[in-house]
Amino acid sequence: MTIADFSKLVQYVTNTNGETTGVLVPLEVWENLLQSWQNLADQLEQIDEAEPKEKILQDLKDSLRQTKAGQTFPISELWDEIDV
Repeated sequence: MTIADFSKLVQYVTNTNGETTGVLVPLEVWENLLQSWQNLADQLEQIDEAEPKEKILQDLKDSLRQTKAGQTFPISELWDEIDV
C-alpha cells in the first residue's frame, strides 16, 4: 500500500469553527505505520554502522550546499517512491 492509499483512509476531525483539530487513523493503518517506522529505524541503524563517518559528513555538506543554492525538492516528491 502506498502513502496515497493510506491517506485516503484517514479522517480529519474539525471543531465547530471548521478548523482541523485531530486525525482518525484506522487501527490497521496505524499498526502498519508503526511497523514501517520500526523497519526504517532498524535499516538506518545498519546503514549508520556500515557507512564511514566521512561519507555521512560529506553527504550532509552536499545537502547543505544544495539547500543554499536553492536546489530543494517538495516533501511530496520525496515520498513518491516509498511503499509502506
